[in-house]
Amino acid sequence: MITVEQGEDGMSRTRGADVDLAFRVVGEGMPLVLLHGTSANHAVWEPVAEALAPRARVVCVDQRGHGRSDKPASGYDGASFADDVVTVLDALGLERAVVAGHSLGARNAWVAAARHPERVAAVVAVDYVPYVEAEVLDVLQTRVAAGDRTFADVPEIEDYLRERYPRMPPDAIARRARWGYRRAHDAWVPLAPASAMDELVEGLRTPWDEEFRAVRAPMSCLRGVDSAIVSAQAWERARRDRPDARWVVIGDADHYVPEEHPELVAEELNRVLDDL
Repeated sequence: MITVEQGEDGMSRTRGADVDLAFRVVGEGMPLVLLHGTSANHAVWEPVAEALAPRARVVCVDQRGHGRSDKPASGYDGASFADDVVTVLDALGLERAVVAGHSLGARNAWVAAARHPERVAAVVAVDYVPYVEAEVLDVLQTRVAAGDRTFADVPEIEDYLRERYPRMPPDAIARRARWGYRRAHDAWVPLAPASAMDELVEGLRTPWDEEFRAVRAPMSCLRGVDSAIVSAQAWERARRDRPDARWVVIGDADHYVPEEHPELVAEELNRVLDDL
């Protein structure tokens, strides 16, 4: 039996699953699960969760390999991530939820909806589609690997993050620094291990396009107009797959839409909740 244990800093954690997951719950109402992107953590969703808490039970998850969740040696494919969504729902006693994700989390959201249609009421996929080009993933893999380093202190982490994410506001940088690293002796290191990050980026090379087309729940897809991950060509190809979905391009944003424009993501999620 999978149970929930209260942890530090307001976090909860499953107990008894093959891979135990950490998460934060705020608000009451329709269940809404939020899934972060590669090398991030639950905290990137904090402004969105706060905006929706008056009407939704928002569950922000540290996905496997990230944050305070378990970091298994393997199991970083789309199916494993998607099944983790059900692990969290079962632990909380929730039958169905809207599932929204950014980047890696977007892929996991639509795979969860395809694999577990009875558990997913709607999908919001932010800046990821099945047809991201191999050369884009090559660049992502190199970039993620470069983050596997040590830091002298938190200000050094924040300096690194500001350089890596130039459009991200200061509060988003601070959240990533606080929740994405741990003290190890006299240095700070990422909570997300390099081996897991490499494996999950390899997993993104499988398009999961059949699952994308198979989702029966309502679907919204968002893209930053200057995204370096989702090209215009990949976006249009995905649109042809799902003409029934809602397609929204966010201006003045690159790939990191939920942190650069949380108010617009919350607005879209509010629209989805209104329609259920």
